[in-house]
Amino acid sequence: MTPHFLRHFRLPVAAVLLAAGLGGCLTTPGPTVSGDGRCDASQSQWAVGQPGDEANIRRLKQESGAGLLNPIGPATVVSRDIRQDRLRVFLDAHNIITAVRCE
Repeated sequence: MTPHFLRHFRLPVAAVLLAAGLGGCLTTPGPTVSGDGRCDASQSQWAVGQPGDEANIRRLKQESGAGLLNPIGPATVVSRDIRQDRLRVFLDAHNIITAVRCE
């Protein structure tokens, strides 16, 4: 049970903690992108049939110029929104790349 004199401090303390937590989120810099961040997968088809290991994923991101890279597994649910800066790498159950697309 909370002592009577502390009941008045619950809301202000919670508000201060929330504001401090959100303040840290607002000042955190986002990822940096070299170039304009637009995705071009025309030179990335070499990866189809290759393992989805870290080296291949990094190479795909660098070669495509994408600002974002999403590895998509067989059970991953994806949205159908289109972004010009996103490369999606589709993987099968054995972690083999089955498709590479900008979308």
